[in-house]
Amino acid sequence: MAKLYLVPTPVGNLEDMTFRAVETLKKADLVLAEDTRTSGNLMKHFEIKNQMLSHHKFNEHGTTDGIVKRILGGQTIALVSDAGTPAISDPGFLLVRECVKAGIEVECLPGPTAFVPALVDSGLPCDRFCFEGFLPQKKGRATRLNALAEEQRTMIFYESPFRLVKTLEQFAAHFGEDRQCSVSREISKIHEETVRGTVKELIEHFTAKPPKGEIVIILAGKEETVKKKCNEQIKTEQS
Repeated sequence: MAKLYLVPTPVGNLEDMTFRAVETLKKADLVLAEDTRTSGNLMKHFEIKNQMLSHHKFNEHGTTDGIVKRILGGQTIALVSDAGTPAISDPGFLLVRECVKAGIEVECLPGPTAFVPALVDSGLPCDRFCFEGFLPQKKGRATRLNALAEEQRTMIFYESPFRLVKTLEQFAAHFGEDRQCSVSREISKIHEETVRGTVKELIEHFTAKPPKGEIVIILAGKEETVKKKCNEQIKTEQS
């Protein structure tokens, strides 16, 4: 039966591509790519010669109906983003929603997603967390940060290396400079790095050493910060 596959692609190391992902892309009638040049390199590496069609946030409102019609007509289509799992801070949601409405089977393959290794590596609680992705650039940014001030779960953000320090400074203003935080960059690549500490310490670190590469910020929730202060107070009293 024709269906839509969402196929995760490596966020760094090409060896993170699964056998199943390669096989799915080879069998698909059409591969939708966020950037056909980026995905073209991936396809060439794994000797996948299927037809590609551009599908990204700037054209998805115009291409989605046609794609749905293709699947209803019997084609199996695979969607990939430049890196990671489609629809996670990348195009995909709109197409999935319309396919579901049309009664089309949708299947997302398991695979790379940048925030999972960053969360696990952070050392912060990962039993409960909230994924925020990219914060609004201007309008609504302060409102969103204010709304998260009481969030008790570990928070996950994506950020550009050029805006990292500014974002951390905003975290200090809204959440406190002593809030525990972790910054991971270049996940699964040669220069992968995770830096942990308070928001203040990370501001100082990345001011002195400007970061490069894709950034994932893991921020402790309010409850975790309160617990840490209580534990420190207990240790002080016991000593």
